[in-house]
Amino acid sequence: MKLYVPLAIFLALVGLFGFGLWWNSTHIPTLVPSPLIGKPAPDWKLPLLYHPRQSLDKAQMLGRPYILNVFASWCFACADEHPVLMAYGRDLDVPLIGYDYKDKRGDALAWLAKHGDPYTQVVADESGRTAINFGVYGAPETYLIDARGIILWKHIGPLTPHVIREDLLPRLLKLGVHPKVTT
Repeated sequence: MKLYVPLAIFLALVGLFGFGLWWNSTHIPTLVPSPLIGKPAPDWKLPLLYHPRQSLDKAQMLGRPYILNVFASWCFACADEHPVLMAYGRDLDVPLIGYDYKDKRGDALAWLAKHGDPYTQVVADESGRTAINFGVYGAPETYLIDARGIILWKHIGPLTPHVIREDLLPRLLKLGVHPKVTT
């Protein structure tokens, strides 16, 4: 009887481990649903990274769809995503707004100077307070917001050519945008 208890515990742990592997393989973390999809983006007004005395806000972006890309100089996955943004960002035919998240201004400026700047504008949220309203989990994250200010899509994790081709481009086409992207 004493041998069966450790064996039962061992088998239970193996079962839990197997369930965890199955769960992670079938529930992709980049598909975490956002309660904001289909709802207005939160009001936001943030300083421009390059010109901190100037700002950009939601009202200024109304009237045209745009992509909001959350990044930071400290984010390792952002370094993986950045070459994709450099390759495709200007050809998406919508403003690509960089959202520098919980970053020191100097660090973000140095990072963009080193890696290139694919963005139409870059806003800075050094405290991360505005990001809370968007439901930002971390960086990188990307949002597609329509001309009325409605969040249509959220992607958690790095953008890849596959994600751009399969997820983002069809949504842009539905908005009447004609990207020059060939993936």
